[in-house]
Amino acid sequence: MKVTVCIGSSCHLKGSRTVVERLKELIEEKNLGDKVELAGTFCMGNCQKDVCVTVDDNVFSITPEGVDAFFETEVIAKL
Repeated sequence: MKVTVCIGSSCHLKGSRTVVERLKELIEEKNLGDKVELAGTFCMGNCQKDVCVTVDDNVFSITPEGVDAFFETEVIAKL
């Protein structure tokens, strides 16, 4: 599974660094390093929303506060 977080300027201002750091922590805590690839990319074209994240090409808009819930529903539940 590939999880990609936008790190472009708009998403950076909305907390993409926090999102990336928390996703890294969750992947390590759950020992999913061999199942989940975390990547960053520049602008994904969803600048009007929260931080843009894709999971295997499905697009999501999340806040730094919503990372844990997102991880449970969109990553853990689909592994």
